[in-house]
Amino acid sequence: MDSKTEQLLKRTKDFAVRVVKLFRSLSRSPEGYVLGKQLLRSGTSVAANYRAACRARSRTEFIARIGIVAEEADESALWIELLSDAGVTRKELLNALLTEARELTAIFTASRETAKQR
Repeated sequence: MDSKTEQLLKRTKDFAVRVVKLFRSLSRSPEGYVLGKQLLRSGTSVAANYRAACRARSRTEFIARIGIVAEEADESALWIELLSDAGVTRKELLNALLTEARELTAIFTASRETAKQR
């Protein structure tokens, strides 16, 4: 495995851990729980699906998996935005995580496009 892949494995896992920690810190209001649970699912899915993409048996499987990673990262950004916009959590506490979700979305979207062109 090359160093770029290893860095992304670590980065996606770190993102998942940060999502879990955020979920634990959310208020147990109905909206906090529902939005948090959605973020928990999509945020941890980024790491799980990237690991699966790294073990893809074909280019077609890799493209499909990396597409899922991009979708889950983008969905995570949406849930983070909703937590902020709905006032469930202060925006300042979410900015870094939102930036990471957007960066991961961009990375994996570009990776998918590159793989499709080859």
